Amino acid sequence: MSAPSDAKHPPPLEHAASWYAASANAAPARPALSADVSCDVCVVGAGFTGLSSALHLAEKGLDVVVLEAARVGYGASGRNGGQIVNSYSRDMDVIEDKYGAETARALGDMAFEGNRIIRERIASYDIECDLRERNLFAACNARQLQGLKAHQALWRRYGHDQLELLEGKAYRREIGSDRYTGALVDHSGGHLHPLNLVLGEAAAFESLGGKIFEHSPVVSLVHGQTVTVKTADGRVHADRVVMAGNAYMSGVMPALEGKSMPCGTQIIATEPLGEDLARTLLPNDIAVEDCNYLLDYYRLTRDNRLIYGGGVNYGNAGPANIEAVIRPKMLKTFPQLKDVRVDYAWSGNFLMTLNRLPQFGVINDNVYYAQGYSGHGVTCTHLAGRLISEVMTGRDERFDAFAGLPHLPFPGGRLLRVPLSAMGAWYYETRDKLGI
Repeated sequence: MSAPSDAKHPPPLEHAASWYAASANAAPARPALSADVSCDVCVVGAGFTGLSSALHLAEKGLDVVVLEAARVGYGASGRNGGQIVNSYSRDMDVIEDKYGAETARALGDMAFEGNRIIRERIASYDIECDLRERNLFAACNARQLQGLKAHQALWRRYGHDQLELLEGKAYRREIGSDRYTGALVDHSGGHLHPLNLVLGEAAAFESLGGKIFEHSPVVSLVHGQTVTVKTADGRVHADRVVMAGNAYMSGVMPALEGKSMPCGTQIIATEPLGEDLARTLLPNDIAVEDCNYLLDYYRLTRDNRLIYGGGVNYGNAGPANIEAVIRPKMLKTFPQLKDVRVDYAWSGNFLMTLNRLPQFGVINDNVYYAQGYSGHGVTCTHLAGRLISEVMTGRDERFDAFAGLPHLPFPGGRLLRVPLSAMGAWYYETRDKLGI
């Protein structure tokens, strides 16, 4: 019998047609919420932020219910480039310049923690997600190479000394392309299958007694000493709530929507290349992102496909033909792939803030939120879950370091934020092309 499809019950959302979905580990189909339930904490969103929060809270003995509008990992957590990149979308020098040394030190002390949390989860719960070591930042011109040197010095100031600078053609040790002028290797970084990571974290949470309801989009919150979270067919009554929908949550917390903007990015996955060809591209199986404002990023999969992503579109409208957008970028880096077939092409949204730093906060003392990672979500989401569990159990200073960051609305409001952001991106993209 097919699922109902009407205004109250729209067709259920399934995973994007990505290589990740095609190669995902087996996972159970979870029911939609169809009753009234009560719990200590209700988490809205079963991506990295939501499940990191839920798992940390469950480990502390709290009764937690997770509501997901589609499937576990449906949004950015199950579609991204799969790169474990340390720090934030704005680094500590910018944070110190804008918000002061104390804030920079507080955030700097946590800048590499999300990476460690991911590895702890994989080890503790035996999550199979193709974890590989190391990632690399590639400079496309001399100015960017100087920026990487400054980046290495900056991270050393904050205790991170696992960066290796490759000047000139030394980067060819890692990348079989003539495109770059140098690179910076982070030996503590890595890459993985993000959908399998989030599915593994969901299973870990359920092993501790947690409950996940899929196909249960939230339609409203009723605030009070106990918060009622309403779906089409059920309600959750919780002492506290975590809103973790990120770019895939709209209408439930409108006060936050003017201070963030969904942005899309596109990814392709080639046919299996074979071991020999794959190793000419990335001899040591490293993950790469370049230093352009609208950056390219790529890595190999376990079956020797090249996953290649790049560009940003502002707002929710993506290109009709993803391969037509991304394939030329891939061939600029690896022209030797001109005859290679693309098997998968997909897009996904991430949430960007004006200052490119994540938004943490609390509403009415019992509705917490963490969102707006601005393209650096894989690691920071895992940190967010730990900090939410801390603030709910009596330790608030680390959460408050993020919650104290000011977040302004995008210029032009909801009507003009997309064209104005696109104009700004065009300016920086032009600078990158000119090497200035």
